[in-house]
Order: sequence, then structure tokens, then C-alpha cells
Amino acid sequence: MAVSPVGGVGGINVAQLTQAYRQQVLAAGQTPDAARVAAFGTVDAGTAARGTDFANAVGQGLQEVDALDRTASTKAVRAATGDLTDIHDYVIAATQAQTATELTTTVRNKALDAFNEIMRMPL
Repeated sequence: MAVSPVGGVGGINVAQLTQAYRQQVLAAGQTPDAARVAAFGTVDAGTAARGTDFANAVGQGLQEVDALDRTASTKAVRAATGDLTDIHDYVIAATQAQTATELTTTVRNKALDAFNEIMRMPL
């Protein structure tokens, strides 16, 4: 499956990234339940709810990281133009954005490692 590149000038397109994630998780044209039945044979209501909750949590987390990045960028511009009275506000915002981005990248890498390990398991 081809996934179009995500991003643009000034940050990531969270809606596009969330949609790409959902396309990879779910089979095309299938409901979450149908995708799980095709993959695992059975599905219960709790599993379906957890899968939807997980997708929403990932999307919400990416939106929060994007918001932190935008705030840091805005404060950087204000600091550069002299409109920001307290420089420490920019430093705090930049540190929060950097930490959130590093955490997101680390979680993504661990998830990919886990996926690859599962795919290497013999049937």
C-alpha cells in the first residue's frame, strides 16, 4: 500500500498522519470488527472498543505534539521580533515540544521493533 508523504512547511499534517495510521491498521473497506475477524478469526466487543480507543489516543497524542510544536514556533517568532517579553516562556515551550517529539519518536520506534519481532515469529 502506498502512503502519501506526510508533512509540509512548518510541521506535520496530523489529520493526514492519523488517516494513514488508520489505513494501515484496518483493511481497506472493512470495519474494525471485520478487519480483526480477518486477521485473528474472532473478535469480541471489548477488543473492538479497545482498538478504536487506541486509534483515538494515538490521533489525540499526535495533535497534542503538533500543538506544542506550533506554540514553540509562534513564541520563537515573537522572541525574534522582540514581541515576547519573557524569553523563558519560549525556552519552556521549546523544551516541551522537543521532549514530546522525542517521546513520540521513541514510542514509534519501540512499536515498530515490537511489530517486526512479531512478524519474525514462526507460525
